[in-house]
Amino acid sequence: MTAQRAIRRAIQSSDICVIANPKSGRNSRDAQAIERAMAVLGAEAQLRRWTDDSGLQDEVRRAIADGYRIIVAAGGDGTVTGVAQALLGDDLRQDGDEAGVSMGVLPLGTFNYFARGLGLPQDPEEAARAILNGKRHNISVGSVNGQVFLNNASIGLYPAVLRAREDIYRRWGRSRLMANWSLLRTLIRFQRPYKLTMQADDGQIRHVRTPLIFVARSAYQLAYFGLEGADAIHDDQFAVYVARGGTRTHLVNLALRLATGTMRAGRDIDLIAAREMRIDTAHRRPHVAYDGEKRRMSAPLSFKIHEQSLSIIVPDDADQVAA
Repeated sequence: MTAQRAIRRAIQSSDICVIANPKSGRNSRDAQAIERAMAVLGAEAQLRRWTDDSGLQDEVRRAIADGYRIIVAAGGDGTVTGVAQALLGDDLRQDGDEAGVSMGVLPLGTFNYFARGLGLPQDPEEAARAILNGKRHNISVGSVNGQVFLNNASIGLYPAVLRAREDIYRRWGRSRLMANWSLLRTLIRFQRPYKLTMQADDGQIRHVRTPLIFVARSAYQLAYFGLEGADAIHDDQFAVYVARGGTRTHLVNLALRLATGTMRAGRDIDLIAAREMRIDTAHRRPHVAYDGEKRRMSAPLSFKIHEQSLSIIVPDDADQVAA
């Protein structure tokens, strides 16, 4: 992810509206974390939670209409992406940025790839101080069929992994161990690769059979898994990974190489850099995963980079922590 063009303006407590998932109010760990963060942000900062009647994007837009200029997403990567979508608008017109609104992040999720990529502290009080001391920067974001994503989007195996993960989380709770178990269970049940046609902005048409296409926008996430492709991210492109097909044993070996940081382009995957891309699938409405969320989208899938479109709060050098 590339952060550019700092816009100087002091951040005040009265600028800040924290938007949190309603479940975080019932989860003692998250509730305590938010309470500690709000104490640092100050009495003039406001905490709001969306409801079934008032969704996340409506709550963000209401906060902007009420005059708040820093919308803090309190939650995991899915919540952060939802706030980013609301700030950019349904047609990605940079609604938030044009109104002088920026997004901050209070990381409460399991992975927090976006927050970690910014160098944000994971402790709620330290993260709140980093927001108050932070700087506004514009970043480029990706979208698929108009849906914003900040870390990654994918089709194939990964949406199936998320479905399995949700089932396991409901039964056994959220943890990295359970997340890894959901991956292994999905690989064991895998049936056959997907037939896809890809056309990137290099003009080449690729007919592929693959279990997974993974479209990355987070350099931190690539480094975490030992994957090549960070140069594309820093150049405001997608790093697109096309897994090479094979047997179930082959897929398990790929997963092990991913876990050990030994997966390599040209051997296990093909790597493509692109700013725009179209993917046609045999399914009219394939499942698409994005930043830990998933839903069906109409094919063809259109991927696009929106340059310097989202204003965010990044920590000052003194508040950054090592990713």
